[in-house]
Amino acid sequence: MENDSIEADLDSRIAAHLKGLRIARGWSLDELANRSGISRATLSRLENAETSATASTLGKLAATYGITISRLLHLAERQVDVFLPRSRQPVWQDPSSGFERRLVSPPSDGLSGEVVEARLPAGRRIAYDGPAKQGHEHHLVLIEGRLHLTVEGIRHDLGPGDCLRYRLYGPTVFETPPESGARYFLFLV
Repeated sequence: MENDSIEADLDSRIAAHLKGLRIARGWSLDELANRSGISRATLSRLENAETSATASTLGKLAATYGITISRLLHLAERQVDVFLPRSRQPVWQDPSSGFERRLVSPPSDGLSGEVVEARLPAGRRIAYDGPAKQGHEHHLVLIEGRLHLTVEGIRHDLGPGDCLRYRLYGPTVFETPPESGARYFLFLV
């Protein structure tokens, strides 16, 4: 029960933050829809916390605003302490894919790196049209399972312990095979 109220509170803060970003730029919902490729109706539901954002939607919004997904989510969070126990690391889940994202080390003023722990269930696919920040450095370490990661058209098949390092300039696709999910850490520099 407590977890449900935490998720609802996070959804409400994300909704308020998304609306604030749009208003700060002087954009109408129609203009944001045109810029992001997300329908006006979906944007309205997101800003009113009537629905939770999917990973793909957050990716499109982050790219439209020119920030990372981590920063987009973090900006909706409260001030981050230097020490962040696991119990206080924000967790967001994509309701459509089951993708789960834990901000192990969220964005912070004065620090450029971020650490994300992610879980993608078996047989799932998440595609991002492009990066929120051109040339953003990523280091992905697969902890458990199998992951097929396509970066700018090149497919990489990862197993436990494998590390893929890349700068992001184009689309990415994260896929898990039907028999295995994946748990990985993503270090963003």
